[in-house]
Amino acid sequence: MATIEEQVEVLMSGTAYGDAGIRANMAKDLAGRLRKCEAEGRPLRVYCGYDPRTSDLHLGHTITMRKLRQFQDFGHDVTFLVGTFTSLIGDPSDKDSARDQLTMQRVEENALTYAEQAFKILDRDKTRVRRNDEWLTLLDFADIIRLASHFTVQQFLVRENFAKRLEEEKPIYLHEFFYALMQAYDAVAQEADVQVGGQDQLFNILVAGRKLQTGLGQKPQIAIIMGESLPGTDGEIKMSKSLGNHIPLLGEPWDMYGKVMSLPDKAMGVFHKLILGWTPAQVEQLEARLSSGDLHPNETKMRLAHDIVAIFHSEADADAAQARWNEVFRGGSGIPEDIDSAEVAEAEEIRDILVRLRMVSSRGEAKRLIQQNGVRLNEAKVDSLRARVTPDMLPAVLQVGKRQFVRLIKSENQA
Repeated sequence: MATIEEQVEVLMSGTAYGDAGIRANMAKDLAGRLRKCEAEGRPLRVYCGYDPRTSDLHLGHTITMRKLRQFQDFGHDVTFLVGTFTSLIGDPSDKDSARDQLTMQRVEENALTYAEQAFKILDRDKTRVRRNDEWLTLLDFADIIRLASHFTVQQFLVRENFAKRLEEEKPIYLHEFFYALMQAYDAVAQEADVQVGGQDQLFNILVAGRKLQTGLGQKPQIAIIMGESLPGTDGEIKMSKSLGNHIPLLGEPWDMYGKVMSLPDKAMGVFHKLILGWTPAQVEQLEARLSSGDLHPNETKMRLAHDIVAIFHSEADADAAQARWNEVFRGGSGIPEDIDSAEVAEAEEIRDILVRLRMVSSRGEAKRLIQQNGVRLNEAKVDSLRARVTPDMLPAVLQVGKRQFVRLIKSENQA
């Protein structure tokens, strides 16, 4: 059985708080809570919340899931919390405008497969699945007033995204303040010892959650804040469902393979680290061999795509996806040999590329085709109207329908 010191070392790995002192305090608090729980003969109560704003989780979500799995492997009580109530508002933490409000019916539809998706990482037999409408729907207006009295408006306005909106004279809606309050109450309702989250959750977990627990007589939770986010398919911006640069866990094996193959070369290191679990030393060696020409970027990316599909689907699915890739892009049977090429000089939305190259007559037609799964990039479905192509993702093959193809290449100025 692992010692407390060994557990702390593993469980704090990969965390960052923007302040070395905070990290040291969290490590100290974690060790203390482990000792307390050991004396009480119980495991830590650990959770992470996932809002079903859409129907699919994506590779970026697996970063926090892997941390939850580490807690499970040490024998702790892990809850996969489905944010069925918080989803109605949506987390404003990293947004520069208010999010659309969802209906409960839409949230319920989106949440149907969330637990099954989580079990691709978490141990099904050791995972507690809960929904936060269990307790948040029971609160009345008097309860909300009582909970809100633990916070000041200033505490919310100093948050980077709200401060930026205030400076730019963009609206900040009162209901957006409620999100952090509701998430804080999640910790109270579960009497959480630990909450896991990404960098965008620093305020919600480290400030709001701990403060409300303390105010209501509970020991404040330990914040496990993951230090690195997975970039999206553009290789730059954090993977996000709302931005459409995500790789969904529910995607078909071939689609997942194609989306990984669309990644810019510069993203390979972080994907090896965060998805395959490579050590910094292994990643450094990989990047050095790529830089020296000892490894070919495309071959390396194919191995990465195969490994990722094998993790979230199966080895057979990964083999089939790779065979199809070889047939289409190496055997020439899927794509005509004489397709035209077009340059991309800077980041550009796929809808704009389609219009610019006259593959469609308007952005409206491009929107319709994307929504009907009629547009593909490197054989992977383009499933977001905001999806874009950047020069370091090239070359790539853009396809509309069954017969229109174009090979996108870097502009000579970008070469």
